[in-house]
Amino acid sequence: MSFDWKEYLYLALFLQGYGGSSFNQEAGFRCSVSRAYYAAFCHARNYARNNRSFIPTYKSVDHRRVREHFQNLGMTEISSKLDDLRVWRNSCDYDDSVSNISFLVSSAIAGSQEIIGKLI
Repeated sequence: MSFDWKEYLYLALFLQGYGGSSFNQEAGFRCSVSRAYYAAFCHARNYARNNRSFIPTYKSVDHRRVREHFQNLGMTEISSKLDDLRVWRNSCDYDDSVSNISFLVSSAIAGSQEIIGKLI
């Protein structure tokens, strides 16, 4: 059975509201942004593969190629939102300090929901 990438969005929503003794709120927020990106990216990749003649490599180059594919189809809003999500995910995964992380988490979840909602 194939993994339903929207499950990462549900996890992101859970992590947004969780700050427990196992990990602090920032760790949950960072993971939430990352999972929101992967929910949207993988859903968009599979949608493009199944409906828009995209041939994925299943390698890191697909992060750029999926955005370019939607851009070339005239679906610039999808491409732009995926790029925003990617930038935020990179920041949360690699930077020692992330400004406005609570805003990023809300924006990442909203962006992921919008992408998934448009690509059903």
